[in-house]
Amino acid sequence: MLTNNLQVVQDKIRMALQKRKNKKITGSDVTLVAVTKNHPPEVIEAALALGIKDIGENRVQEAKHKKEVLPTGGCWHLIGHLQSNKVRHAVGMFDIIESVDSLHLLAEIDKEAGRIGKVQEILLQLNIADEKQKFGFSKNEYLKALTKLDDYRYLRIRGIMVIAHQCDDIEETRPVFASGYRIYCDLKAARQEIDILSMGMSGDYTVAVEEGANTVRVGTALFGQRDYNLKF
Repeated sequence: MLTNNLQVVQDKIRMALQKRKNKKITGSDVTLVAVTKNHPPEVIEAALALGIKDIGENRVQEAKHKKEVLPTGGCWHLIGHLQSNKVRHAVGMFDIIESVDSLHLLAEIDKEAGRIGKVQEILLQLNIADEKQKFGFSKNEYLKALTKLDDYRYLRIRGIMVIAHQCDDIEETRPVFASGYRIYCDLKAARQEIDILSMGMSGDYTVAVEEGANTVRVGTALFGQRDYNLKF
C-alpha cells in the first residue's frame, strides 16, 4: 500500500509543479515529510526503505518512543505544537522544529540548544488566517520576531511553516498559501540563508505546491487513517 500511495503523492506533486503559473524562488524540488502521527514505528522503517528521508511527528512523547525502538536514520521534523516543558526533549531529538510559534518558545529553544552545544534548525509557524484555534505567529507578532532573530546564537532559521484552514473546497486554501509564499519571498530577500517554505498536508498539498511550497507534510495520503487506539 505504501509503495502505491507514495507513487500517487509523488505524481500529484509533479503535476502541481507543472501547474504553477509563474516561476517560484522556492525552486522545483519538493521535500516530502512523511507524517507518522498515530502510526506504529514499522511504517517509519518502511518509509525510510522506500527512500523517504524526512519524518514528521506531532508529539514529542510519541517521537521519543519511536526513536527508542527504531534504528537511527532520517531527518526528523517536529510539526505539532511544542509546549515549553517539552523543549528539552524536542531539542535533543528533532533535526528541525517547524512549529515555533512564539517569542517565548524561540528563547527557550535557543537556551536549551546552547546548553547542549547544538545549533537547532527551526521554522517560524505563521497563523496567516488569524484563526483563534490555531497556533502560530500573527502578522504583528511575526514582524516583532524578525527584529529579534539575530539575538539567538543557537538557532538556525530555515524558513516558515503555514497551516491552512480546513474546508470542503481546497481552492479556498489558495489565498493562504499565496500569502505564505509572499511572506517567504520577503524573508528570503532579507535573509539569504532561508530555504524552506513548508505548506500543505494530505488534503491540500497540491494547491500548496502550486503556490510555491517546497516542503509538504503528508500523512494520511501515505499511510491511511491514523490508529487512535495506539498508546505512546
